[in-house]
Amino acid sequence: MIPHATQQLSGWGRTPVTECDVYRPESLQALEALVTSDEQPNIIARGLGRSYGDASVNDGGGVVLATRLNRMLSFDADAGVVTCEAGVGLDELVNAFLPKGWFLPVTPGTKFVTVGGAIANDVHGKNHHRDGVFSNFVAWLDLLLADGSVLHCSRDENADAFWATVGGAGLTGIILTAQIQLLQVESAYMKIDSRRCKDLDEVLAALSESDGRYRYSVSWVDVLASGAHLGRSFLANGDHASRDDLPGNTTNPFATRDKRKLAVPIEFPSWALNSLSIKIFNEAIYRTHPTRNNQIESYDSYFYPLDRIHNWNRVYGKRGFTQYQAVFPPDQTEGIREMLEKLSAASLGSYLSVLKRMGPQGEGMLSFPFEGYTLTLDLPFRKGAEPLFEELDRLVLNRGGRLYLAKDVTTKADVFQAMYPRLDEFRAVKAKLDPHNRFSSRQARRLGLCSNGKAAN
Repeated sequence: MIPHATQQLSGWGRTPVTECDVYRPESLQALEALVTSDEQPNIIARGLGRSYGDASVNDGGGVVLATRLNRMLSFDADAGVVTCEAGVGLDELVNAFLPKGWFLPVTPGTKFVTVGGAIANDVHGKNHHRDGVFSNFVAWLDLLLADGSVLHCSRDENADAFWATVGGAGLTGIILTAQIQLLQVESAYMKIDSRRCKDLDEVLAALSESDGRYRYSVSWVDVLASGAHLGRSFLANGDHASRDDLPGNTTNPFATRDKRKLAVPIEFPSWALNSLSIKIFNEAIYRTHPTRNNQIESYDSYFYPLDRIHNWNRVYGKRGFTQYQAVFPPDQTEGIREMLEKLSAASLGSYLSVLKRMGPQGEGMLSFPFEGYTLTLDLPFRKGAEPLFEELDRLVLNRGGRLYLAKDVTTKADVFQAMYPRLDEFRAVKAKLDPHNRFSSRQARRLGLCSNGKAAN
């Protein structure tokens, strides 16, 4: 028997909690032995557990923690090209290479994500309108298949496997190594222009207008605002600060002052999360963020404001939450308005609600973003909320939008499958690489992502 522990696991949203057999291989040989053994009916890789739903849990099967397979293999200091194992965290890349003048080309809202997780979810960030998805900067990857062989994949070699793995939620195999192009920067600071937007029309226009002027753009949205204030927002556009942008007394442009880490030590009680507390929080955020130009702040504050709060997901209590993320085509922004109206009417607020402009569709078969606008909402699970979630799903589908695999935990299989036109192409590649569905997850079975197309509970 291969050593393992039976544990209760969930995604970052803390629901559903499932019992899984958890393995933590510390060498490629141990990983290969696990993949090719008959000990588990199926397995799924898991990095740092920051996907929100059930993408990296596997009730009745195995979960492979990849965080010990995290070696840096090589770095070209002139070109900014790093080759590393998939268990390397984005935080480790930043810590190692930002002092040398290189930053992540694309980053999600947390740096506590592994390289393998970033590829498997084809993550995007505040610069999608300019730079696209993470896979745009992945030159190649090595993929461990179900038979124990390793497949070298790139745009030119085994391209079908490459584009199925990118955004494929770990269902084609286990990513072992990858080569990534980093972004050259002159400092560890950002130059930010920010403004308040009084309603949805104003923030949508501002996001569209800022596309060509800023590398990064993101807006926080007050979900509980209604009427003439529906969609009121705080918009923060940014670029990497040059040396000349920094104060004259700056001696090291890559040194930042560490902020004191905070923590949520306990689960918040259910009564603490209500429309009044969320309304007060949203009002405070809006009022304390005035219009400012050329403000200098650290990369950490701009990209990762929640990373300094340990276990912040406990705020949503024992029932947990879902981070609901949808993208709408540029001519379907009324779908965003309808969604905000439904949430406001239901008093289902969100502490963190983000609206961004998206660029062109990526090439990954199940890659989430396409050109338009994406709205992200942290929505608590509460009694009777399921019909509202289903209503939101149908709204997104009817408006030509789609939902993000890395966040989803509630969507029905038929709705999800209708959102991804290349799903059958993905299934065909998975069937070729993994004919016995060795790689599977609770989410894959729930949504029918495997070749037989059947959804299971």
